[in-house]
Amino acid sequence: MISKILVPVKRVVDYSVKIRIRNDKLGVDTESVKMSMNPFDEIALEEAVRLKEKGIVKEVVAISLGPPGCTETLRTAMALGADRSIHVETNQDIQPLGVAKVLQKIVLKENPQLVFTGKQAIDDDSNQTAQLLAGLLGWNQATFASKVELKPDEEKVIVTREVDGGLETLSVNLPSVLSADLRLNQPRFAKLQNIMKARKMPIERLTPEQVGVDVTPRTKILSITEPPTRKSGVKVNSVEELVDKLKKEGIL
Repeated sequence: MISKILVPVKRVVDYSVKIRIRNDKLGVDTESVKMSMNPFDEIALEEAVRLKEKGIVKEVVAISLGPPGCTETLRTAMALGADRSIHVETNQDIQPLGVAKVLQKIVLKENPQLVFTGKQAIDDDSNQTAQLLAGLLGWNQATFASKVELKPDEEKVIVTREVDGGLETLSVNLPSVLSADLRLNQPRFAKLQNIMKARKMPIERLTPEQVGVDVTPRTKILSITEPPTRKSGVKVNSVEELVDKLKKEGIL
């Protein structure tokens, strides 16, 4: 049995919400918008909880970085099976390198044998945090996991990942950093009694300054614009008419 898995969970705009760009063109509008746990992080959390339920893992710890609203994301994580949670609170927009540096400090403090992240967040699609964290820690890494088999007696984890043209299976020594792909599992729904229980569970609160990390962004957003509106299609009555229109558009 391994002692601990650390699972970072990010608070993002819910996948079902239509994104609106702010008036200043420097970000998306998150005011009065439904927020939820990043879906890929939810998959990573589900896998960690399943490993705990199998008796392979003793404790699952969730961590989130961000504004006070992250508290709700962490309570959702505990309702889904995390044993406890840590909130590194900041209103600063944290970029992947800053996130990885904070997680590095938490890993050194908590001493987990496995960090399990989602492969990317659906708000910025960076796909960088897991790789950066592994590099900072000097740990092994296996990304885009679609199947995970933990072998604690051998201190290794067998990871199957989807690649172009097939599947790749890796054997990675612990400690390591994994990132979850979409088809790893189907996350559960939280039971009402677990939701109510999670509301009473304590959350450890820290700040980037307390863990000794400067999370000032290294890059600056100059502008965000919506994609151009797609032109409506037209119906044609024959193949000849289709070919003629394609020629006029310069496609043929």
